[in-house]
Amino acid sequence: MRRPIDSLFGRLVVLVIGVLVLSHVAWFAVIRVERDNNQTRYAVEEATFLVEAVRQHIANSPDQPLPSRVRVVSPTSPDVPKPLATNATDDLPPPLGRFLDDIRDRFPDGTDVRLGEPGAPPSVWVRGVRDTNWIVVPVQPLRPPRSRDRMLVWLAIIFSTAVMAALLAAWQLQQPLRSLAQAVARFGRGQPTPPVPERGPRELRQLTHGFNQMVREVSQTENDRAVMLAGVAHDLKTPLARLRLRAEMMDEPKMRDGVVRDVDSMAHIVDQFLVFAHDRADGSEPIEVDQQCEKIARTYRAVAPNAPPIRTRLEAGPSFVLPAATLDRIISNLLDNAHAYGAPPIVIETSRGAHGWVLRVADHGAGIAPEDLIKASRPFVRLDPARGGSGHSGLGLAIVERLARRIGGECEIGNHEGGGLQVVMTFPFDVATRPVAERRTGSQREERTI
Repeated sequence: MRRPIDSLFGRLVVLVIGVLVLSHVAWFAVIRVERDNNQTRYAVEEATFLVEAVRQHIANSPDQPLPSRVRVVSPTSPDVPKPLATNATDDLPPPLGRFLDDIRDRFPDGTDVRLGEPGAPPSVWVRGVRDTNWIVVPVQPLRPPRSRDRMLVWLAIIFSTAVMAALLAAWQLQQPLRSLAQAVARFGRGQPTPPVPERGPRELRQLTHGFNQMVREVSQTENDRAVMLAGVAHDLKTPLARLRLRAEMMDEPKMRDGVVRDVDSMAHIVDQFLVFAHDRADGSEPIEVDQQCEKIARTYRAVAPNAPPIRTRLEAGPSFVLPAATLDRIISNLLDNAHAYGAPPIVIETSRGAHGWVLRVADHGAGIAPEDLIKASRPFVRLDPARGGSGHSGLGLAIVERLARRIGGECEIGNHEGGGLQVVMTFPFDVATRPVAERRTGSQREERTI
């Protein structure tokens, strides 16, 4: 089961959202604290200014009336609040406690500062050493932080915008990596891999450039090897034909049959070389796999009467189609391999799987040792060196895997529970039913490139 968090985009999303949440929460807390400090600082500045203004007013023009809410009260007045010593400072709200501490620091030592009685308009009572009366000035209300702040709405809007922008940036960042990962997967399956656009950060562009260069060099090496192999195999066909003709004209039957058999083995190896070296798209018409498998099985019985019996379990239906030439080569190579190294019965099965069409060929022989399975599909590898003289070149399973991948399929080689080797090929629905015109166009394009 694929988990979204396993992808680069999923982890970037989690990382970006987590960082944004932490940063917004931290900024919200800092702004609230700073706003409360600013509110207290402004109230202290205003109260200090009013007290100094009242003192100057008393000294310069005592006959002029004072502004509203500003009073001068006699020390003997019953309205004077209780001394601060009798108030529980710790019980005051934090903003009010900070206000008292800050305003005491602004006045000289010995200044008595008291708060107005609760329930009355907010005011502060100040009496300095040289003041004969109490100076009462209004104070801005120091409101505690509200549980629901208007700032939360703005933070939510900013957070949502930042998340969308970050997700867009993360998506654009992971797109080049996703394209490169898909190209690597195609290259690993042996499918044609077009150059990947070099975009994104510098390191990613360098990585993509290196991958494109590697694909070009590997493709060039494969083409050179295929051309060399095809040329050698093609040049060998003519002398082999002359050798067979001369062998058939020999008078000694035993000698003639042995030479003809050796020539046929060499001709089979040459044909395998040509099939393996052929690296162009199959432009043949698509054909029903079930029908063609049944036909190949009957033909195989007719051509090789002593061959082990072939069983068919064809359940895919007429919708499963593959290029005719590719299908013939795949089935023929698998039947030859099972006939040479396996044991009867040989089974050909087709079915419709969850992720594509399934074609399976299995025998009931000894199978392949688990440690040798990884080498089974490598070119020119024979797991049993003693089989080298039987006309086999070690290309049978390599050809099957190459042909299957060339048309977009996957090939899995292994041993089944009943004993024996099985080759399971899975072909996606859209690739298996691709129009022949598209494949021919791809074939012609590859020919022009070569």
